[in-house]
Amino acid sequence: MGAYDLLKPALFRLPPETAHRLTHRLLEATQETPVARALRDRYAVDDPRLTVDAFGNAFPNPVGVAAGFDKNAEIPRALAALGFGHVEVGGVTAERQPGNPRPRLFRLREDRALINRMGFNNEGADRVGDRLDRKPLPDVPVGVNIGKSKSTPLAEAPDDYRYTYERVAEAGDYFVVNVSSPNTPGLRELQNREALESILGALADAGADPLLVKLSPDLPDPAVEDALDVVGALGLDGVIATNTTTSRPDSLRSPQRAERGGLSGKPIEAIATERIRFVAERTDVPVIGVGGVSDAAGAYEKIRAGASLVQLYTGLVYEGPGLARDINRGLVELLDRDGFESVDDAVGVDL
Repeated sequence: MGAYDLLKPALFRLPPETAHRLTHRLLEATQETPVARALRDRYAVDDPRLTVDAFGNAFPNPVGVAAGFDKNAEIPRALAALGFGHVEVGGVTAERQPGNPRPRLFRLREDRALINRMGFNNEGADRVGDRLDRKPLPDVPVGVNIGKSKSTPLAEAPDDYRYTYERVAEAGDYFVVNVSSPNTPGLRELQNREALESILGALADAGADPLLVKLSPDLPDPAVEDALDVVGALGLDGVIATNTTTSRPDSLRSPQRAERGGLSGKPIEAIATERIRFVAERTDVPVIGVGGVSDAAGAYEKIRAGASLVQLYTGLVYEGPGLARDINRGLVELLDRDGFESVDDAVGVDL
C-alpha cells in the first residue's frame, strides 16, 4: 500500500474542492525546493520510446494533466515533477470569475468519477498571464486552455478569446480554444461552424500558434465533422477529444449521479475513446485524447485509436501522484509486447 492509499481516506472525508485546494497547496510548496527534485527522481520515467513530437513541441512522454486541475497556472512545475509530459493550465477567461455557487464538485466514488459545474472559476487573463510571465516554467510543454467569460455575449466571443490569448501568448507552448465546457451558459453553441470560424479565425489572425480546439463528446457526428472541416480550412494544429459529458450512463451507481454538470472519469472512458477514433479517422492533425484515463491499458487504447497524447484529471484524484509514472512504465511494457519502437509507431494502429 502506497502513501497515497493511506492519505486518501482522510482527503475523501473533506469536501472535494477543499481536498483539491489542500493538495494544490502542498504541491505548490514543493516548487523551487529540493523536494521537487526528489519527486522527479521518484516519479519521472525517462525513456526515449515515450517521446512524442506534436504541433511543433517535443513531449518527453505522452501523459499530460488536463485543463481544470491547475486553473491559475500555479503548479505546472510540481506537476511536471510528478512525471507528466505536459501540463495544460486553465481554463482562463478574460475576466476574473468566481464560478458557480458551491458545492460544485462531486465525487462519484462507486464509479471512480467526478461531476463538476465549476463554471470557469479563475483569476482572469491579466493575473494568470502575469504569473506565467513571471514564474519559472517547467521543462515540459505548457498548454493554455482559453474559455469565454460568462458575462461576454456570444456575438463578442472572438474578441474575448483574443484578449485572453494575447495575455498568455508569451508563455504558452500551445493554446486550446475551449468551446465545449457544459458549465458556462451558451458556450457549447460556439461549436457550430460559423461561430468556430469566427473565434478561431480571430485567434489565428492574432498569431495563436499552435492552436487546438477542444470538442464535446455530446456533439452529434455531423457537428464534429463540421468542426473538423473548420480545423482543416484554418490550418489548426490539433484537436482535443473530449471534454466532460452531460449524459449519464445507466451504469452509474453513486447517489451523486443526478448532480448537474460535466461527468468525467471511468464511466466516460469508452465514449471518449470512440470519439477519438471518430476524430482521428477524419483529420490528419494530432489528437489529444482525454476521458477516463487511469491506467496504462486505457492510455494505450486511446493511443492505438489515434491519440498522439493523452490527458487526465479524475484519474489523478483516485490513483494519486504516482499515476503518470505507472502509466508510462506500463506503456513501455505494452510497446515492447507489441513490437513498437515508440509511441508514435502505435498511434492509430487500430484505425
